[in-house]
Amino acid sequence: MKIIIDDLSGFKVIQLLNEHLAGMKDNSPPESIHALDLNALRKPDITFWSVWEGQEVTGCGALKRLTMHHAELKSMRTAKSHLRKGVATHLLQHILIEAKVQGYKKVSLETGTTNAFKPAHKLYERFGFTYCGPFSDYRDDSFSAFMTKQLSI
Repeated sequence: MKIIIDDLSGFKVIQLLNEHLAGMKDNSPPESIHALDLNALRKPDITFWSVWEGQEVTGCGALKRLTMHHAELKSMRTAKSHLRKGVATHLLQHILIEAKVQGYKKVSLETGTTNAFKPAHKLYERFGFTYCGPFSDYRDDSFSAFMTKQLSI
């Protein structure tokens, strides 16, 4: 697997992000969808990575700067054809290393609470994320789970 910083201009990456947004719409009410669209992911406070196997995109994820020492994990997605192959594990490990390199001391995330999001919860728990309250601009929402991880120096 090859992980690259991506400029979000390629068709295959855009297609994966559309799959991601459609999945959010299928599993959460509109007011509880916090996934970023293509334009939002291109903002300078976000680093976006794509994962490749040959010419095929297998996953993606992003890190959004909240403060000098706090970042948010965004847009984690594994392509349907590559589920259960370790793509998300490999990518999350990479993103957490990059977060440390960028000087972050904490990474937080928001994810859904329905059964469709249970594999994500298990992944984040395996990496030491713990449940917390809303952070940044989020509010309590029964369709949102909030998690955070302190990064060791």
